[in-house]
Amino acid sequence: MATTTLTKQTHDETVADGIVLIDFWAAWCGPCRQFAPIFEKASETHPDVTFAKVDTDAEQELSAEYGIRSIPTLIVYRDGIPVFGQPGAIPGNALEDLIGQVKALDMDDVRERYAAAKAAQDSSVSAS
Repeated sequence: MATTTLTKQTHDETVADGIVLIDFWAAWCGPCRQFAPIFEKASETHPDVTFAKVDTDAEQELSAEYGIRSIPTLIVYRDGIPVFGQPGAIPGNALEDLIGQVKALDMDDVRERYAAAKAAQDSSVSAS
């Protein structure tokens, strides 16, 4: 599967199901250009995974919502839950390892932990 362009309008639907890797990048960014073929190759190796790219210049609002301050930045979702985020170009072998780890996640455990974290965050926000 080739990479897809992610926009603010397609974001929520795209990350809702399955494994989604999002590469925040810009055309002028050298490390982004170095990471692009690694990301593309992984997209061809894993047709069961969605590989999305966000052009930070074109999608400034979406990039701001994620708090992107350094590119490239990789964000990974599984079943609508963000499970990984890291700035910097990732070597191919590390990206392959990361995809394997995300595929192996116990999603029942992840959902429980995510719900607990969100509940704690919501209660701290309402208390302030």
